[in-house]
Amino acid sequence: METIVTEVADGIYQLATYIEAADLRFNQYLILADEPLLFHCGQRRLFSSVSSALAQVLPPAKLRWVSYGHFEADECGAMNDWLCAAPCATVAVGRIGCMLSAVDQAIRPPRALADHEVLDLGGKRVRYLATPHVPHCWDAGVLYEETTGTLLCGDLFTQMGNGPALVDGDIVAAALASEDHHHSTALTPQTAPTIRALAQYQPKALALMHGPVFHGDGAAALRVLADGYAERFTAAIAHAG
Repeated sequence: METIVTEVADGIYQLATYIEAADLRFNQYLILADEPLLFHCGQRRLFSSVSSALAQVLPPAKLRWVSYGHFEADECGAMNDWLCAAPCATVAVGRIGCMLSAVDQAIRPPRALADHEVLDLGGKRVRYLATPHVPHCWDAGVLYEETTGTLLCGDLFTQMGNGPALVDGDIVAAALASEDHHHSTALTPQTAPTIRALAQYQPKALALMHGPVFHGDGAAALRVLADGYAERFTAAIAHAG
């Protein structure tokens, strides 16, 4: 396994590892700033590869913040490895995530972020957006980097396979195909509205955890994805009835 580093927006780097057995890319995102932030920690077994890749851009010890979308191995499995490598780093996740897991699992006290709270990194600003149960897990949330217009999507738009780091074409079809294969999203009446609410930020880039970074009309892509989930929710209700 090799972790590939690509600058996908100004000062934002994708650290991508393709795992053939899962047929998935596992991405972390480094935001360079006065107080650098890593979004997604990756699995523990990938820490050596990912940390070596990150070191091409920034010494890991200089990380100030470590964040993730929800409590799951590929999101935070190596959380404490990063905290050991970066003695001044603090985990920053949503209040629900802190309550459910981070206060117990992190080796240092985490920073609880309120919904819509902005963390000023110095040169970059990330806004925490809670998305409970979307695509899954009560503690789910995403980060929006305001200076570049980059939405760090977590598991939203997950697509199978390997590919380029950057795309400007359709990413919704592949995401819905992956959903129909894995059924990993919690389909509820709030799934589509929660995704549509993210469109108000008009993101210029969508940084996928499992897939490429999309540059283009992020709001339109979010609305089409929401429509796809709304159709699947309606079909599931009809089938249950």
